[in-house]
Amino acid sequence: MPTIMTVDDTASMRQMISFTLNSVGYDVIQASDGAEALELAKTRKVDLVIADVNMPNMDGISLVQSLRALDNYKFTPILMLTTESQQGKRDQGKRAGATGWIVKPFNPEQLVNVVKKVLG
Repeated sequence: MPTIMTVDDTASMRQMISFTLNSVGYDVIQASDGAEALELAKTRKVDLVIADVNMPNMDGISLVQSLRALDNYKFTPILMLTTESQQGKRDQGKRAGATGWIVKPFNPEQLVNVVKKVLG
């Protein structure tokens, strides 16, 4: 089963995402910000990253740019799950290499459908 890394500075959001994806059989690891996620990514390959945009230490856009610079993450799907809905921010994410954009609050069924779609 694919492994998914969820990155969010809010513990309850990480738990909600993990619960949703665990319930349909995915393995989920968690990071509390972009810096922690980048360190995890250097030691462990995951099949999908789901990241918030606004986080301390390293934001989600910087995380996407840093992951895309790693050989193991050039083609790994990266979804942004955020309260940011402005087109300018979405464009910034797309230029950084984000695969998709989901606006919070999320619908668990929608999240699972998007995850299944990007993982193929």
